[in-house]
Amino acid sequence: MIPEESFESTENRMQSAGLALEELLVTAQKQDCLTVGIYESAKLLNADPDNVVLCVLADDNEDDVALQIHFTLLQSFCCDSGITILRVSGLQRLQQLLGAVDANRNQDEHKDLHCMLVTNPQANHCRLQEVGTYCQESRRLDQWVPELVLQER
Repeated sequence: MIPEESFESTENRMQSAGLALEELLVTAQKQDCLTVGIYESAKLLNADPDNVVLCVLADDNEDDVALQIHFTLLQSFCCDSGITILRVSGLQRLQQLLGAVDANRNQDEHKDLHCMLVTNPQANHCRLQEVGTYCQESRRLDQWVPELVLQER
């Protein structure tokens, strides 16, 4: 049985990391440092993996076998390249966050939020460090690919 204090600490850590991730993704999009989409992400990873600092894999439906195969390949590549990986559920929240930032873009661009890459390691964003710390701590707790749940607001 997990002590209640430990559970609350984990919940607070996840909530804080979730807020940090949200802020990081919005900032990265505004600074044109966010690649969105599985195909676009795969192209970037093939061309310039050294410039990628975070890979976010978002999925609310684990029954999609094709998507899970894509995720497995992306995770493997990122792991081999030393890129931090984070799995997220809460696609509607991502749509709220990233769809509202640039309303002038084609709506089709916002549909594939299953994979997002944050680039530009020179931008030492404090939220990137917070998300990275969460991922490191999760891996120490034997969670190979850390997970977060983004809450709708």
